[in-house]
Amino acid sequence: MVDGEDESTADEQGEFGHVPVLLGRAVEILGPAIEAVGPGGEGAIYVDATLGLGGHAEHFLRTYPGLRLVGLDRDPNALAIAQDRLSEFSDRTDFVHTRYDGIADALEECGLDRVGSVHAVLFDLGVSSMQLDEADRGFAYSKDAPLDMRMDPTIGITAADVLNTYSHGDLARILSTYGEERFAGKIASDIVRTREKSPFRTSGELVELLYRAIPAAARRTGGHPAKRTFQALRIEVNSELESLRDAIPAALDALAVGGRIVFMSYQSLEDRVVKQELTPRAKSRSPEGLPVELPGMGAELRILTRGAERASDEEIEINPRSAPVRLRAAERIARR
Repeated sequence: MVDGEDESTADEQGEFGHVPVLLGRAVEILGPAIEAVGPGGEGAIYVDATLGLGGHAEHFLRTYPGLRLVGLDRDPNALAIAQDRLSEFSDRTDFVHTRYDGIADALEECGLDRVGSVHAVLFDLGVSSMQLDEADRGFAYSKDAPLDMRMDPTIGITAADVLNTYSHGDLARILSTYGEERFAGKIASDIVRTREKSPFRTSGELVELLYRAIPAAARRTGGHPAKRTFQALRIEVNSELESLRDAIPAALDALAVGGRIVFMSYQSLEDRVVKQELTPRAKSRSPEGLPVELPGMGAELRILTRGAERASDEEIEINPRSAPVRLRAAERIARR
């Protein structure tokens, strides 16, 4: 998947509308955990927590003929496309319409234990290529469309609801926190002033306001002036960071000892949440200076990446939407 700030890239796409990001690296990391369960992945469970159009999942299913997939996605349209794409593997695939923080319930729905039943997990975060490319979803600031931005278009508030009903303080907080927008207060003031005359309905109206609100000197650097505001609205509408904070512990609980997990983040806020959740679990909780590790107090994870890995120049050339990706991975080595 990708983040909204990269919407101007990626004309080179696969048959189903996207090129899977860092596919080779995901297989390199998750493959050993799958192969350790049985030949051809026999008996192994792979959870794609952000199934999207199924690009990563298809490769894993083809590579490991014994692998079982549990695919999650909050977007019913993406889920239907992925289900059609992966129909030839129907005897070993389960699809669940849910946000990734619903992983524990999804496993139970598929007849699996919430704890220790999974051998490989992939989170490919951000907005999907399909959502970005469908103009009527309102994710892209380069296309005038209704201000929706819901990843699941059947529930929840829209970006227009946020712009038209949130207080000045809440708008400024969202833009500053989720968009890291230094002109958050000024933009919020302009939004409140503008909506008093006419409510916001389309992305074009918002982009026009942002061009007026952000000084010309600032517009000349840092990319499109709308990218930070659109990112902030999308995160707020979809409760992305809250969902991620809840999803990571549940996903780690689901991992069997020897199981591995990969996170692909597309902006610093996501990556920070991932790091904050993984790091404490990779450290001993025994008091310093003890000659032995106290039972149940040792590290439960081994971090498999040195910091956050970035896409290579070759990967970015093939798939420009991989440019902002930050990959982190871990292996469960014990259970506290």
